[in-house]
Amino acid sequence: MKQERFKKNLNAVVFSFFFFFLCSTSDLLLPRSPLAILTGGRWDLLQPSVGISAMHMQLLHNNKVVIFDRTDYGPSNLSLPSQTCQNGTVFDCSAHSILYDVASNTYRPLTLRYDTWCSSGSLNASGSLIQTGGYGAGERTVRIFTPCDEGVGSVSCDWVENRAYLSSRRWYSTNQILPDGRIIIVGGRRAFTYEFYPKNPGESVFNLRFLAETRDPNEENNLYPFLHLLPDGNLFIFANRRSILFDFVNHRIIKEFPVIPGGDKRNYPSTGSSVLLPIFLTGENNRSKIMAEVMVCGGAPPGAFLKAARTIPKIFVGASRTCGRLKVTDPNPKWVMEQMPSPRVMSDMLLLPNGDVLIINGAANGTAGWEDATNAVLNPILYLPDEPDPTRRFEILTPTRIPRMYHAASLLLSDGRVLVGGSNPHRNYNFTARPYPTELSLEAYLPRYLDPQYARVRPTIITVELAGNMLYGQAFAVTFAIPAFGMFDGGASVRLVAPSFSTHSTAMNQRLLVLRVRRVSQLSVFAYKADVDGPTNSYVAPPGYYMMFVVHRGIPSVAVWVKI
Repeated sequence: MKQERFKKNLNAVVFSFFFFFLCSTSDLLLPRSPLAILTGGRWDLLQPSVGISAMHMQLLHNNKVVIFDRTDYGPSNLSLPSQTCQNGTVFDCSAHSILYDVASNTYRPLTLRYDTWCSSGSLNASGSLIQTGGYGAGERTVRIFTPCDEGVGSVSCDWVENRAYLSSRRWYSTNQILPDGRIIIVGGRRAFTYEFYPKNPGESVFNLRFLAETRDPNEENNLYPFLHLLPDGNLFIFANRRSILFDFVNHRIIKEFPVIPGGDKRNYPSTGSSVLLPIFLTGENNRSKIMAEVMVCGGAPPGAFLKAARTIPKIFVGASRTCGRLKVTDPNPKWVMEQMPSPRVMSDMLLLPNGDVLIINGAANGTAGWEDATNAVLNPILYLPDEPDPTRRFEILTPTRIPRMYHAASLLLSDGRVLVGGSNPHRNYNFTARPYPTELSLEAYLPRYLDPQYARVRPTIITVELAGNMLYGQAFAVTFAIPAFGMFDGGASVRLVAPSFSTHSTAMNQRLLVLRVRRVSQLSVFAYKADVDGPTNSYVAPPGYYMMFVVHRGIPSVAVWVKI
């Protein structure tokens, strides 16, 4: 029965693509071909207001997005259900969190009780959001949001909060899921320690002197440290200008990397951003042979925060325009520096499914903080990490009309769009401030791979073997279709992207894995099957849900969710 159903589905998809091919009269344009019109992408306003400002975002495996702000701004523009207000457990009757449904472009309020201001988060192996810390009553809180079926007659899911779970105050900390499924929570304001969720047996909190050493007097510049889990199972930690390779199992620093050149500060409030560039899995079983490279961009010069926050009138120093790349798996790694087209602070860096890096949001002058920045940068930047010519790696893209400054956020959706929201550089909601009022809207940025000119070469995933229970080291097959007859050149890339928790220019847990495709065979005129090797171990792919994309000629499919 399953085989017959698969054949029927395949035939239906093939017929649809064949009909589309016959009806289409437009010329076929391929990315980077002489005929292609290289656009800068486009923007789509999804909601003029969702009632709250999107300070934090997390995409879930049911294609819903948990979005939340802080609870001490005062009332938001979205009311909670009356029964929630009547029970007396919230201090105002407005929502400070929502659940956004990507497919229907709708949202509903969620209930938060303990302040989430400048907190952190990570999905666990089962797909629940483990959200940690915050301010005041929320600084030791762990909140859990578990996705649920919200069909007709079902119970709506909401936050579950444990106010006193954490061992240390966690405000401006960073989280990373680990190979064993635990989550490490690192740093925070005056918290030079780390701890685990679930709690470590015995000792629950551990000192990390590196965090104290990287704190600048009066400015800090080491909050929201950048964390990246490397293929050898150790943790890369970057704070201020320094970085280390950290063994969190034995609680020791293995090595310290060279200081990033140039003098600019890179972490909050001189907020830059960072990504672990795509990891290519070539079939090697020895994880130490897998190359890993980290990229850090933007930030601000020393003293920029003090000049913006504590001088009258404010002085907005120009932001950093440099990026650094470090091959952390090299025996003697050295930073390779590049320049962005313009200075940038408070920008997000997102990995797109085709391997490019999107740099979005932010300002050209100042730092993070209350009204401490100006000159919003409206143009996203595309960075091409594999472009051999360094002078051609950066591309300026189509601008938005909405400034996204302090307390903005963005993340990659499973359809390849980028969700963008938030921006509130004020102590409270302020809708009359100029030129940067509190922003409650949601936008989508559509990279150029979503342009209609590429529709005929865009792959569509039909089936994924073992999607619900993929095991390490296990081979599987992906069937997909290409609508353009005769244009498939035998090459297809299968990629896994971990959904990130986004706040304060930090995309926690973000990673992209390029899997090994052993062969691609043709099933019909338009349909193909790729035989793929799964991730080798939990060091390269921590357990949990991933978006699986098929990329053909630089154009990604819509993702299918898989669980490892």
